Amino acid sequence: MSQPVGAGSAPAANRGRDSMNRRAFVGTLALGTLAASSLATAQPARKVYRIGILSVRPTSDLVGPQPRSPSANALLRALRELGYVYGEHFVIEPRGADGRPEHYASQAAELVRLQVDVIVAGPALPSLKQATTTIPIVMAAGFDPVAEGLAQSLGHPGGNFTGLSQQMAETAGKRLELLKQLVPGTAPVAVLWDRGSLHLWQAVDAAARTRQWKLLSLEIRDGGEIEGAFKAATGARAGALLVCSTEIAYPHRGRIAELAARSRLPAMYDVRRYVEAGGLISYGADVTEIWRRAALFVDKILKGARPGDLPIEQPTKFDLVINLRAAKSIHLTIPQPMLLRADEIIR
Repeated sequence: MSQPVGAGSAPAANRGRDSMNRRAFVGTLALGTLAASSLATAQPARKVYRIGILSVRPTSDLVGPQPRSPSANALLRALRELGYVYGEHFVIEPRGADGRPEHYASQAAELVRLQVDVIVAGPALPSLKQATTTIPIVMAAGFDPVAEGLAQSLGHPGGNFTGLSQQMAETAGKRLELLKQLVPGTAPVAVLWDRGSLHLWQAVDAAARTRQWKLLSLEIRDGGEIEGAFKAATGARAGALLVCSTEIAYPHRGRIAELAARSRLPAMYDVRRYVEAGGLISYGADVTEIWRRAALFVDKILKGARPGDLPIEQPTKFDLVINLRAAKSIHLTIPQPMLLRADEIIR
């Protein structure tokens, strides 16, 4: 039987079309891959933000994604909770004064030269004010930013500073009042302060004048004057000690607690870390929690918010921490009402 014309040539024609289609597909795939590769190359790399940290602690306590400093660690942990990955989204530029406030100015200037994206700091805020008016500064426990000239108001800072304030001048009188409840009597209260806490000394002095309580001013200019201040306090027969030093005393908190115990001086502090170092009693905001909340301000600034438009937060909770071991060492009985209102008791 004869075959239809062209019947034997159909498979060959199909094979030819299949070969052309495969070549077209491979060519299209190659062009697509090249285009995707070119697009990926053209896309800018993700910016890795640099966050400066300026602290009173040694720099070695501030380095890495999990620093030894409880405050810095709280900040970085909160950033992780907000979705930031260390090394991928941000790195830190830590600078620590190692308990020497005279280093703040040079370290602030160094962070400014590095052109970091934002700086988080507790003390050293006046040095940062002198160093830059453009880099955003997040205050982690600013003492009183309006009084210190760092912000126009708490609600609208207006400059490059925002963050959290302890409003320590407002609670200084309360610390004095608690100390007088603990140690009543007519003996003067010695007040340890430095140039960075002048406004605190003034607030305590004003509170004492309204109640006709006697104070003994002990201004120190460096850590070497601390022992002399205690000798002056015992020489004047002071009945108690109120520590208002914001820059100089804190790095020497263990030594101060030891000298207070040796001098039999009941001492009141503004932050709990003095009590953790062996001090008697503290009343103030939780500084670690403040550093944790500072991450929220960093996040907003990195997303484009201007620091001058971010209202400054104030603490809503103040902790009273009492060290019964310290009380026992100076043979002091803590009144029961004070024990009942304490937020934490170290036994």
